[in-house]
Amino acid sequence: MQEKSMLALEFHKILSQLSDNAISEQSRGKLKALKPYLSEREVIAKLKETTEARRILDSIGSAPLSLMKDIPMLLELSEKGAMLIPEQLTEINLFINSCKRMKSFLKRAESLQVDIASYGGSIYELSDLSKEIENSIRNHTVDDNASKELRDIRKKMDQIRSDIKSKLESQLRSKKEWFTDSYVATRNGRYVLPVKRECKNLISGTVLDISSTGSTYFIEPTAISKLKDELSYLEIEESNEERKILYTLSALVSEHGMSIRLNIEAMETLDIIFAKAKLSMEMKAIAPRINPERKISIVNGRHPLIKPTECVPLNFSIGEGTQGIIITGPNTGGKTVTLKTIGLFELMAQSGLHVPCEEADLCLNNVVLCDIGDGQSITENLSTFSSHITNIINILNQSDEDSLILLDELGSGTDPAEGMGIAISILAELKSKGCLFVATTHYPEVKDYADQTEGLQNAKMAFDRETLKPLYQLEIGAAGESCALYIAKRLGLPKHMLERAYSEAYLREGISQLPPSDKDYLPGGTRYLPDDSSNQSSIDQLSGDFSLSSNNARKILPAKIEKVSPKKTISTRSQRFQIGDSVVVYPQKKIGIVFQAADEKGLVGVQIQKKKEFINHKRLQLKVAAAEMYPENYDFSIVFDSVENRKAKNKMNKGYQEDIQILYEKLPSKHQ
Repeated sequence: MQEKSMLALEFHKILSQLSDNAISEQSRGKLKALKPYLSEREVIAKLKETTEARRILDSIGSAPLSLMKDIPMLLELSEKGAMLIPEQLTEINLFINSCKRMKSFLKRAESLQVDIASYGGSIYELSDLSKEIENSIRNHTVDDNASKELRDIRKKMDQIRSDIKSKLESQLRSKKEWFTDSYVATRNGRYVLPVKRECKNLISGTVLDISSTGSTYFIEPTAISKLKDELSYLEIEESNEERKILYTLSALVSEHGMSIRLNIEAMETLDIIFAKAKLSMEMKAIAPRINPERKISIVNGRHPLIKPTECVPLNFSIGEGTQGIIITGPNTGGKTVTLKTIGLFELMAQSGLHVPCEEADLCLNNVVLCDIGDGQSITENLSTFSSHITNIINILNQSDEDSLILLDELGSGTDPAEGMGIAISILAELKSKGCLFVATTHYPEVKDYADQTEGLQNAKMAFDRETLKPLYQLEIGAAGESCALYIAKRLGLPKHMLERAYSEAYLREGISQLPPSDKDYLPGGTRYLPDDSSNQSSIDQLSGDFSLSSNNARKILPAKIEKVSPKKTISTRSQRFQIGDSVVVYPQKKIGIVFQAADEKGLVGVQIQKKKEFINHKRLQLKVAAAEMYPENYDFSIVFDSVENRKAKNKMNKGYQEDIQILYEKLPSKHQ
């Protein structure tokens, strides 16, 4: 239901805009799959990262991020013993240089006193590897100076080519009458003489080509065969030496594989953070405050998918005694946009994104659930009403006091009397659950229910009666009007139809007294009661709230590569971390406790705030050894296991115990 609600709120369009701001395909894929965080600490930390990155962009400029498109694949190839070609080594070097620039960029950002500048400390410069590649590869080829042997071989090759050309030129000068041109030609990289057709038998050699007219034969003379054979031999030596150099560089890349992977991880993380900051700049957004009091306050908020020049700012508040708000007003008045704005602000904030407004004070929700749109489906045999009720039943089953519920056109799609009753019962159920909720409706009885119920408030969308145009402004504290008969009158519906509509809507129910404040009259002097009109069928042309134009988003799928890691021995440094050690995890500088010693890849199991992760030993620094904190033979299950599991294990150690279960925690997948 959460996924369906995010789709209805068009959160995927926000993520599409967000991912377009990322540089690498890996980062774009992760941003498109971004989900709201549920931990207050995590949300505040992610918002802080976005705020700091925005500050860096505003003060220093764009971050020098890298595409990293093929780097993981090239790294795997080198680790499997494959030979990287010059173009691939050049790509590795470009990534290393990008990492150097990012490290320097973050060093400059330290003056702004932002925590994300510490990511620079986790980026390896790899200057030695970069220098080796630059000395050996130039213009996507192996350079002459890559080795002394290669330089000597190529000098000999150049000399032989010069000798071949000199010998052929000498033959051209001595027998000018045999040739069509006075210069040495080449065919397929081989030197040839342009011989006249009638003289082709006068020169011993191999015909490599014939001109289109047939008048010229391009012949490689036998006289240079010895030199040609010597050149071919040197070409083989050159190829062997080039391959030797490329294999050496590929092995060097493999040796630095761990550092390159950590750089990829750091650059990918920074790409994601700066993509959020770029979106904040585009939307002219701000960081919301996150409160624990279950309240929402938005000052001059703008729907993030509507152009600022076309968007009327929203001012909205709920909480602090108000649990639910019932919005009424005419169709096309902006009720649905209001719901979507509230929902998107909550989803964006919980995903670490800034929100476009002047000020926002938002709360965390375990779920944001909504029922927006008619949801009709021929294939599933669902009418509008059936779809609404199905969604609402699911919403009621999944919601609690920590949920935010958004319901559009509550109770619509069926008999008005029954729809009104269902709408009130739904609101009563939501109120009993204690969740925050916002609903739109046309039913006057629902407005009365909100007026008479503690914790609920009415609100309306402002409407200009003279121009018949909605103002898209939310006014909390007063109920709105559907204005169906009024709009029909202003648009020219015939007098007799208006009188019949009024009679059917009100007089049939025994309404004889109209409010003295009503100043709008139907043709013939009949007065019109605007507040009680729920019949919208006569103004279908005005129905439907403001809809958003879709944003076309490019779908970039990261390449799927099967990872095969080579066997490695555990380093001496990684072995120093023992179970129970207190360690510092960089670059976040979080404190954790080791629950599993390093494996063959150097990955250490660390528990951070009750969450278990596998972290490369290079990112860990010993804070306090277990021997200094715990007595000898200390039972670490007290730290890492639940009380229930420890009791169960003690009982099982005494003998067979029926109906005792030990629940093992699922460990996270290992990563570099």
